[in-house]
Amino acid sequence: MWLIIFSVLSIAYLLWRIWTVLPLPWVGKAVVIALGMGAFLLLPIGVIGGFDRYSLGTARIIYAIGTSSIVVMLYMILFFLALDLGRLVRLVPKRWLYNNLWTLLGVVALTALVLFYGNRRYHDKQRVELNLTTDKPLMRDYKIVMLSDLHLGYNNTRKDLAEWVDLINAEKPDFILIAGDIIDASTKPLMEEDMAAEFRRLSAPIYACLGNHERFSTAPNTQLFFRKAGIRLLNDDSMPIDRSLIVICHDDRSNPYRKSVVDLMIAASARFDPNGSAYKILLDHQPYDLEHAEHAGIDFQLSGHTHHGQVWPISWVTDAMYECAHGSYQRGKTQYYVSSGLGIWGGKYRIGTQSEYVVATLKRAAK
Repeated sequence: MWLIIFSVLSIAYLLWRIWTVLPLPWVGKAVVIALGMGAFLLLPIGVIGGFDRYSLGTARIIYAIGTSSIVVMLYMILFFLALDLGRLVRLVPKRWLYNNLWTLLGVVALTALVLFYGNRRYHDKQRVELNLTTDKPLMRDYKIVMLSDLHLGYNNTRKDLAEWVDLINAEKPDFILIAGDIIDASTKPLMEEDMAAEFRRLSAPIYACLGNHERFSTAPNTQLFFRKAGIRLLNDDSMPIDRSLIVICHDDRSNPYRKSVVDLMIAASARFDPNGSAYKILLDHQPYDLEHAEHAGIDFQLSGHTHHGQVWPISWVTDAMYECAHGSYQRGKTQYYVSSGLGIWGGKYRIGTQSEYVVATLKRAAK
């Protein structure tokens, strides 16, 4: 509730500031504000009405404008707040904030520059190296590509996915792990563009868990898409890579009936590792309750979901919300990596965060 109240007050502040700074009669001010709010309302209109009822091109335009307007509003609010703070300490003249076209153009220009930078930053995919070692008797060394939060759909297209597949294949991994949110909101664009064909180009087996967005996506096509794509979806289940390495996938936190990590660990050990000597990797989309993996004896956990806030200062919010919102972490003997995601939800902007894929090497520790 507090988040809704804060959002409404923030939008009200922005509308008031635009009203005061625009050097137009009230009719002109009302038109400008109506156009801005119309762009913002495209997203809830699309969500409530359903993007799937539009053509692919129309739905993408609605999605892009509606979600980008959120970022536009965020940074315009921040710039106006900076001006108001400057006025309080007598660094900014009062006339700058009333009937001043130059002030408005300056705020718009700064916002445009930030978004331009953020879009370039989003498309610059970061390769993160991760070295994992263990005392357990691995059969060999492994090279693993780890991903999360692709959010394929009206936002991230087959063209985007094709570029990502090329990056992954260039690494020549032994297998690929995806920690949820492969699908953004609907399987319709994935089916229409046959994105499954791109996944089939991957040169290594793919193991994945469900994310919260898969829970929102159109059923039953979600399961059909995973089968066509050749993705091994382990829903509260596990699978051995070989007798020394097991992948365990936890269902998303949005399912109140999912199994516990301890129960998954017990079941995996009983089926594939009665001696308890195998290295165990857990995929769990949302990085809550990290102590559960530690207590269960998991060796490594991969998560996503946070996007590390996508844009500053939202990254500060995720840092406050999660024990680990991004990057490497350790509790006891359990290692973790929380990915900020390869794709993104909403407008394609990364400001103070990064789009990434992780290339991990897993090997026996030197004695």
